[in-house]
This record gives sequence, structure tokens and C-alpha cells, in this order.
Amino acid sequence: MSQAAPELIASNKCFDGWLKRYKHLSPATGTEMIFAIYLPPQAQTQPVPVLYWLSGLTCTDENFMQKAGAQRIAAELGIAIVAPDTSPRGTDLPGEHDSYDFGSAAGFYVNATQEPWSAHYNMYDYVTAELPALIEQHFPVTDKRAISGHSMGGHGALICALKNPGRYASVSAFAPITNPINCPWGEKALTGYLGEDRESWKAWDSCELIANAEEKLHLLVDQGEADDFLAEQLKPEALQAACEAANHPLELRLQPGYDHSYFFIASFIEDHLRHHAKALGVS
Repeated sequence: MSQAAPELIASNKCFDGWLKRYKHLSPATGTEMIFAIYLPPQAQTQPVPVLYWLSGLTCTDENFMQKAGAQRIAAELGIAIVAPDTSPRGTDLPGEHDSYDFGSAAGFYVNATQEPWSAHYNMYDYVTAELPALIEQHFPVTDKRAISGHSMGGHGALICALKNPGRYASVSAFAPITNPINCPWGEKALTGYLGEDRESWKAWDSCELIANAEEKLHLLVDQGEADDFLAEQLKPEALQAACEAANHPLELRLQPGYDHSYFFIASFIEDHLRHHAKALGVS
């Protein structure tokens, strides 16, 4: 379905490419949404593949684009990067702004089934279908896609790839919430968005999805060993066990001394971009 062109709200030249922010009306969320796109210099003469970056709790599109330092390598490799927001904005639902880990900036990349969230909190449809269609219609990009993310966004990247065989050439994650059905952040979000039936949560849990994954994309995961959320929220050992049980390829890199911050992401983003570039055929 054809979508109206998004409205440009900011533009900055960066490593001979362009970092731009746009807003548009989203059918998936029923709200105005903002996203950022970095177009490398190669996009001025030919279509380029796209890496979709999903951010974590409390973030917007700006955190990654301003802090990760990804543009230099993306410009070298010829990869566009698209960073959506982490939730709908401006709905002012009851309790939406009461906590950092539910509601605003905490969409968890699911399609909500519970009122009042189900009318707007459909970030899974937005990220996997609506936004890529918009990008591919209005920007000089190919239909080759990769996906990555951090924390809640790492969870989002993993489930988007696992639930959509063939849609992404590659997937990676930084400090992902790997087993949301068994951690406080996930239990709070999934209860609110999906209801009390824990069985329904499994469709949004990487460890559960890996058991029956139709496609075995190589999973590249970096995790800081000094991450304050490591044991209670992130549980990389659960992802490792699920991958071993299903014979699913996983490269889990535990990084000594690194925490949950964008200093950690900036330290290893080049490795991830080169991982995706190889799969996208531009390395």
C-alpha cells in the first residue's frame, strides 16, 4: 500500500552522507511517529541496504544516532541506518507516563491485545511492516534489510528476525532482554500489553521462538559483564541454553568491564556493522 511521504524535520551532513529526521502519521499506531535515517554517501548514486536499529527503554530515535558513532562505518560500507522511536507518543493513556519501563518509550516491540494499549501500541507491526514499506517507497534503498538493537531493542531485533524468516539478512543485539517471560521488565510489559495468559507471551520471547525457528540466522550478541541488569533482566545464559538445545548458531561475546551504556555500544558497533555488511553483500 502506498504511503504519503514523511515530513522532514531535521537534516545534518555527516561523513559525506546525511542524517535526517522525519515525522509521519502511522496507521499501525494511530499517532504521529518520528524516525531517523542515516543515508551514506553511496545513496546519492544508487540504492543501498538498510540496518534497522531498535533502541531500549527510555530512548527515542536520537540516542543511537547521537551516541553510537555508527555513521563513519556505515558511510564506509554503504549501509543506511533507520532508527524508529520506542513507542507511540501523544496518546496520554491512563498510566502511560507513570514509569520508565511501561508505556511511553517502552513499547517492547509487541502488538498489544489489551485495552487501552491495543489501539496504539502496535510497535511490532510498525517496525516489521509499516516502516520498512515507507522507507523502501520514499528513500534510495534496496529491499535488503538487517536488524539490531539494544536491551529492550535487542529483544525486539531478535524476535523480529525469528518471527519473520527471510525478511532480514542478519540480526545482532547488544545486551538484549533475551527471556522476557522470565524477568521483571518483561513480565510487567507483557502483562500490561498482552494480559495475564503467560502462554500468549511465548510468541514474543526469543528463547521460546528459537526452539521452532524456521530460519537459523547467525545471532551476534554482545553483553557487558559489568552490566547492572545482567543477572535479573537480561539472562544471556537463557539464550545460550535455548540456542544449544535447538542447534541455533549464536556468537555470544561477554565483554569484561563493560556496562549497559552507549559507551559499550560505541565500543563494538563497528563489529556489528561489519557483521551485517557481510550478510547484506556490501562488505
